[in-house]
Amino acid sequence: MSEVILPPAMIGIIGGGQLGRMMAIAARQMGYRIGVLEPGPNGPLAQIADLEINAAYDDEHALRQLLDASAVTTYEFENISAETVADLAAHGNLPQGPRPVAITQHRLLEKNAINEAGFETAPYANVPTADSLDSAVAQIGYPAILKTVTGGYDGKGQRVLSAAEDLLQARELVSDSPCILEGFVPFDKEISVIVTRSVTGEIQTFEPVENVHKNGILHLSMVPAVISAEVVAKAEAVARGLMEKLDFIGTLAIEMFVVGDDIVINELAPRPHNSGHLTIDAHNVSQFEQHIRAISGLPLVAPQRIAPSVMVNLLGQHVDYALEQWQKPEYGWGKLHLYGKAENKRDRKVGHLTFVNSDADLLSDTITNFLADFPD
Repeated sequence: MSEVILPPAMIGIIGGGQLGRMMAIAARQMGYRIGVLEPGPNGPLAQIADLEINAAYDDEHALRQLLDASAVTTYEFENISAETVADLAAHGNLPQGPRPVAITQHRLLEKNAINEAGFETAPYANVPTADSLDSAVAQIGYPAILKTVTGGYDGKGQRVLSAAEDLLQARELVSDSPCILEGFVPFDKEISVIVTRSVTGEIQTFEPVENVHKNGILHLSMVPAVISAEVVAKAEAVARGLMEKLDFIGTLAIEMFVVGDDIVINELAPRPHNSGHLTIDAHNVSQFEQHIRAISGLPLVAPQRIAPSVMVNLLGQHVDYALEQWQKPEYGWGKLHLYGKAENKRDRKVGHLTFVNSDADLLSDTITNFLADFPD
């Protein structure tokens, strides 16, 4: 049986951004102390941490320092190398191990792993060099999207291919980095499911969240998702099954396409996820508390929604507008979360605003009015 890590033990977090900050806030409320390793000082997580170590994510000495100071260690992103995570897990308590990052930080490995586990993805082809692009297009057809196999997020490192004239720019992308070509899925809805698996093997899933993206970046997340009960059950079953077959520990976010009554998996993230931020206010347990419970060996909580909810993602260009509107009574009941970023840069995630209300009509009208003059 796994050891239970109880407060006031220290939880170490590799990465000091907003995901780590919200993870730390949940842990703080439970009585844990927090250590963080990140390259720069006074980041979003460091502002509330007990121990801050400023070093590169491949600094072996600094990582060992965090590991040795912490009763259990986790990570808030998947861009630390799997080899580094494997080394840390061999020398201390990092229960997630290297598998989640090794699989999810490489899009081809991720797609292969999902298919091998028995679940559906978009059709795809490996494009290791520019010379292989034509054969990949012949296999997948148009329209398609070319993505670098590593790196890239929020629409970066991607090219949409609608016709042969798009191949020139596509060749430039694959000349710089190996890619994967994915066929478009004619989806009805974009949803995500947050699933958590404890060191004890216990699994809990949150209900599907319906998502709306703008320019490749999450714009809105909503619960309940407007999908059938059959699709809800199928999405949650897919999440549980994938988590078990991949043998992951911790939190996994699964982005899915709904196609009729079918589910097609889009992408995975081995951590709490932007679309799950509304769980802080809309559910009896947040994705962040659930993750802390999972890595600490505590019982997981069966998630229950408090009321319908809509989360508005706030990028740098949205903050002034959001603060101006939030002062008004008609919007002041929204739950504002700002992440402590040093600058409100354009297209950078800097906060979110969550509206929770049992009156679905009021919720819908509020969101419609709030977004009427929302900046692009």
